[in-house]
Amino acid sequence: MKTLDIKLSSIEDVRNFVNIVSKYDMDIDLMSGRYVVDAKSIMGIFSLDLMKPIKLTAHSENADALLEEIKPYII
Repeated sequence: MKTLDIKLSSIEDVRNFVNIVSKYDMDIDLMSGRYVVDAKSIMGIFSLDLMKPIKLTAHSENADALLEEIKPYII
């Protein structure tokens, strides 16, 4: 399991991020405060407070390719 903080600053960032993570066959969660949503859900992401960093958890030991693709969003 890999955990890191990301920042999605615009609607375009959210759309691109969801397109990237949807390609991977692993569970990926986003957590903001006490809320946890599926990272592959645009509606779920928009229910979070996007003004703050969001904690991403990839439930896979081999998430290196994913981390490389989402590098622009990692803070």
